[in-house]
Amino acid sequence: MRLLPLFLRRPIETVYERRLSATMVGLPRPQHVGIMLDGNRRWARQAGHSDVREGYRAGGAKVAEFLGWCTADGIAHVTLYMLSDDNLDRPAEQLEPLIEIIEETVRDISAEGRPWEVQVIGSLDMLPGDTARVLKEAAAATVGRPGLKVDVAVGYGGRREIVDAVKSAFETHMATGGDPADLVERFAVEDISRHLYSPTAAHVDFVIRTSGEQRLSGFLLWQSAYAEMYWVDCYWPAFRHVDFLRALRSYANRERRFGK
Repeated sequence: MRLLPLFLRRPIETVYERRLSATMVGLPRPQHVGIMLDGNRRWARQAGHSDVREGYRAGGAKVAEFLGWCTADGIAHVTLYMLSDDNLDRPAEQLEPLIEIIEETVRDISAEGRPWEVQVIGSLDMLPGDTARVLKEAAAATVGRPGLKVDVAVGYGGRREIVDAVKSAFETHMATGGDPADLVERFAVEDISRHLYSPTAAHVDFVIRTSGEQRLSGFLLWQSAYAEMYWVDCYWPAFRHVDFLRALRSYANRERRFGK
């Protein structure tokens, strides 16, 4: 089947988006969406680029557009999975351009005039060079902004986060003179939730992964205990608003039972 030319395809997609949005009025929406921005390098190769950095650039440019959709579609909190702690073991020629794009992207979504409050989460001490400082400074300028809350997961691993939360819980307890044995006796789920990298986001409603892969890869392991999952075949730079609306429609049509 021949594809429609772009100048025809886009207006048709716009009409479809409006109709899809209209059918979803009043339906439940996830308050916290976690999204795995996967497939940037594969998109670049498929698009004919010899330099995979073009995929990173296209993926970085997509982030602000996606956050705009989330704002318009009534989402309150978003966690963007941009770099895992496992990715830090990549060769320098792969890691450095990716880090550069992440820095540019965080500065972009944190810039003056952007309506989002940004926080960077993960093992920032493991990041190369001045990256941690750059990311923290950019995010710090957004503190107190109203609207969508955005967590950017960089150097992030879900198992490492849980370990760090346990350590933090005990360090906080002992700093006030508490006996570790007492905390062991009464240690509860809430003690971990309160010490996560983003304690105000101790659960996630909906996890989306682009690129067709169907695994969490360490993303929000604690927070996603009862999350709904959605896998998208397209690569992240090709992710469209209509794809996001279809994901939200899928979420709205599910019955969440929370293990009951």
